[in-house]
Amino acid sequence: MRHVTVAAIQMACTSNIDENVSKAEKLVTEAASKGAQIILLQELFETLYFCQVENPEFFKLSFGLENDIAVNHFAGLAKKLGVVLPISFFEKKNQAHYNSVAIIDADGSFLGLYRKIHIPDAPGYEEKFYFNPGDKGFRIWKTKYATIGVGICWDQWFPETARCMVLMGAEILFFPTAIGSDLANPSYDSKQHWQTCMRGHAAANMVPIVVSNRVGKETIDKSYIIFYGSSFITDQQGQIIQEADRTSEMVLTQKFDLDEFEENRRRWSLFRDRRPEMYGLIMSNDGVSRLKP
Repeated sequence: MRHVTVAAIQMACTSNIDENVSKAEKLVTEAASKGAQIILLQELFETLYFCQVENPEFFKLSFGLENDIAVNHFAGLAKKLGVVLPISFFEKKNQAHYNSVAIIDADGSFLGLYRKIHIPDAPGYEEKFYFNPGDKGFRIWKTKYATIGVGICWDQWFPETARCMVLMGAEILFFPTAIGSDLANPSYDSKQHWQTCMRGHAAANMVPIVVSNRVGKETIDKSYIIFYGSSFITDQQGQIIQEADRTSEMVLTQKFDLDEFEENRRRWSLFRDRRPEMYGLIMSNDGVSRLKP
């Protein structure tokens, strides 16, 4: 048996980077004390979710990988606690800007970088103003405890994201997230839809999924979003086995047997019976097959 314990953290953020990093450290330390070996923090937790509005001043919040406060801080903490930490940050690379996650292994080493591929553009979620689309493709990382894949928020609505990472060998999928009220339709609550979508990814690919969302009301200028938390962890059948509430700062942990999951995937034969040569339509935007007749 090959066991691993994962954790999802949800917290409220302020405009003070040092306060957010300090709070995140306390929650990561709490998760590690409960046995967690791979610990997920939410999307862009260093600051308020600045993408609510289009303001060029917020580009000052972006840093290169080597200079980002959270990335450097949590590399040291990962080594101290012996845990794996995917760390979300606002990346600046020359003239480009990305919504990125740095993967830090349990010895504090940097394994690689994922840049968010799907960039939303909606009232309150104005990410296309700030971020270039990710250019590194889907990736996986062989950490000390498991081979993991990481997507970021809007990525989680696309089944291609999960499928590609599992095809490459991901055993667990992690999604740092920032989702809450809908400014265009304040009466709509997307929480159930959001969770159901990702539960489907877990079931279709037979891997557990770990999701971390933020909580609290965040106001920027005249705009505000109420983030609804509800971070969760699924099993490989898509059932939610750990779930946070909508308002509290919380730490969720769950132990998995990765060998059992691998055996179940082989037995179920989903990946044996795939027909990639028949999926040409997925390569089109308009539903016109690109397969040769």
